[in-house]
Amino acid sequence: MNEEYDVIVLGTGLKECVLSGLLAVKGKKILHLDRNGYYGAATASLNLTNLWGMFRPGTEPPKEYGHNRDWNVDLIPKFIMAGGLLVKMLLHTKVTRYLEWKCVDGTYVMQHSEGGMFSKAKNSIAKVPANDSEALKSNLMGIFEKRNCRNFYLYLDKIDENNKATWGDKDLTKVPMKTIFEAHSLSANTIDFLGHAVALHRDDSYLSEPAIDTIRKMNLYIDSLGKYGDSPFLYPIYGLGGLPESFSRLCAIHGGTYMLNTPVDELIFESGKVVGIQSGGQQAKAPIVICDPSYVKGLGKTKVVGQVIRAICILDHAIPNTNDATSL
Repeated sequence: MNEEYDVIVLGTGLKECVLSGLLAVKGKKILHLDRNGYYGAATASLNLTNLWGMFRPGTEPPKEYGHNRDWNVDLIPKFIMAGGLLVKMLLHTKVTRYLEWKCVDGTYVMQHSEGGMFSKAKNSIAKVPANDSEALKSNLMGIFEKRNCRNFYLYLDKIDENNKATWGDKDLTKVPMKTIFEAHSLSANTIDFLGHAVALHRDDSYLSEPAIDTIRKMNLYIDSLGKYGDSPFLYPIYGLGGLPESFSRLCAIHGGTYMLNTPVDELIFESGKVVGIQSGGQQAKAPIVICDPSYVKGLGKTKVVGQVIRAICILDHAIPNTNDATSL
């Protein structure tokens, strides 16, 4: 600990580990600490012991849940698009050699159907159609809507973001996405799964925003499909916590020093700037200190701008109408 470093990194979240790994590759001398006994910080994948320790301290996991090592529960679930920037970065840095991957079996939505004269109201689960041929087979739409959806996918396929000649008669940087949907006579249900299950928008505000952003997201989904399997999503077999751990390994291979179970007692300031840390009576200094927000809590350096509530649901059965898919 009592040394000078080029960079000190506190917390082993994904961003912190990516930075330490890339800086180490560039020859920087790195010290990387985490107060926890596992990699990942807020992006960790926890086994049963660590999961109960975080959310049910002082109690033991139920015996019927089996072996501790069989569980990796993601604290922050994340989609990894097969054609996305994260995968390109993993391939470029060769971090993929430290991970085992699988392709998610499929992506589905649940849609509510109102009851009619001869039918009851119901919730149905169906695979998200991701191209023109799947649109024609989808259970999410009626026969005429399938044709409209197919034509919309064919329209997406023609668009080259860098060539306005492929955009048709509308400037996609100005016209809202709602106008593009209306031009293809798409129903509210179809717009719903396209906007949220294909473009992955969290709310409907995108409908009034420039169409180019949503079209870019949809084309990423379509381009990712079939790269490695029948779904656009990839997943590390042992949980998303494998991502920061793999970048940590990249850093260590290039000379970085890692210390888990190491609380930081104090940040050392000089002239208003953090220049080092103190832990267990030892000091380490560096001109650059990178940390996640929890390490400067109470120092007036952070501001709460929102909250996210997540629920972890442990199922004892497969989801109906998904061909008993083990991941979806």
